[in-house]
Amino acid sequence: MTPPPRPLAKAVKAAVKPTARQPFPFSAIVGQEAMKQAMVLTAIDPGIGGVLVFGDRGTGKSTAVRALAALLPPIEAIEGCPVNSPRLDMVPDWAQLTSTATVTKPTPVVDLPLGVTEDRVVGALDIERALTRGEKAFEPGLLARANRGYLYIDEVNLLEDHIVDLLLDVAQSGENVVEREGLSIRHPARFVLVGSGNPEEGELRPQLLDRFGLSVEVTSPRDIATRVEVIRRRDAYENAYDKFIKAWRPHDTTLRTRILAARDLLPRLKTPNTVLHDCAALCIALGSDGLRGELTLLRAARALAAFEGADTVKRPHLRAVAAMALSHRLRRDPLDEAGSAARVARALTEVLP
Repeated sequence: MTPPPRPLAKAVKAAVKPTARQPFPFSAIVGQEAMKQAMVLTAIDPGIGGVLVFGDRGTGKSTAVRALAALLPPIEAIEGCPVNSPRLDMVPDWAQLTSTATVTKPTPVVDLPLGVTEDRVVGALDIERALTRGEKAFEPGLLARANRGYLYIDEVNLLEDHIVDLLLDVAQSGENVVEREGLSIRHPARFVLVGSGNPEEGELRPQLLDRFGLSVEVTSPRDIATRVEVIRRRDAYENAYDKFIKAWRPHDTTLRTRILAARDLLPRLKTPNTVLHDCAALCIALGSDGLRGELTLLRAARALAAFEGADTVKRPHLRAVAAMALSHRLRRDPLDEAGSAARVARALTEVLP
């Protein structure tokens, strides 16, 4: 068969070239307001410590993570830097750069799959270079790629214990340290940790549970109208993509503007002593261990106040975020059959009327 003329061949190649789609718009997610609010708060202040989402499968957990990352403005990083360093002087000395230019790239979202090996998470010796060149070189892992972005763990409650321990260490220090096979490597690993899972498949270790700043529960919608709207929007995204994205782009742009404005406002917020007193009183009433509950509650309330454009943190801000900041930190009470969210609501009524 005679090959087609060259211009036609180019046209065919261009026609079949896949077009990258942006994730489902964050603003278009139906319902799940607590989950969306928690993720927005961590986007305003990553120091809150991440989000744990427990609930049914197919309720938009992973969709929300990718949608929020796509919503956020791109980051600036040195081209080819394995840890997304924003400046040349911050690039690790073990990195093999081919350029010193600064580029913009989407906020990283890295999946940490079940059954992942320790080497894949933290990085290891580059076997190919060791065999072909006889050089000891570091091959970065998932923690390097997630720096300055999001690390998403589906079925986090089924994660192996030694990987959990690894994540605890890195989440605490913000740095990944690798000491093995003659290598001694350090690099920044600061990311927003987002975990999801089904509580019926196993409980999360208390050590890791406490590392999540916020926790929310999601359920499948029970009313027909909401479920129909979910189907309608998903169908439009898949079959009328351009029109759907165009319709929701202004909503995502508005939300992005509010998040960036809140980041700027956050350092200037006033925090009265009465708010600090409220944080401590509420945590004592709930019997939460340590002081991480108070600190997370305050940070989340500050992020919410900034998002709303307030200049001062007030009691309503604490009340709005108390359940997501404290419900996963409560000790089990065998004499109290109420769920943790109900216990927080009851304490709010008694302590912060």
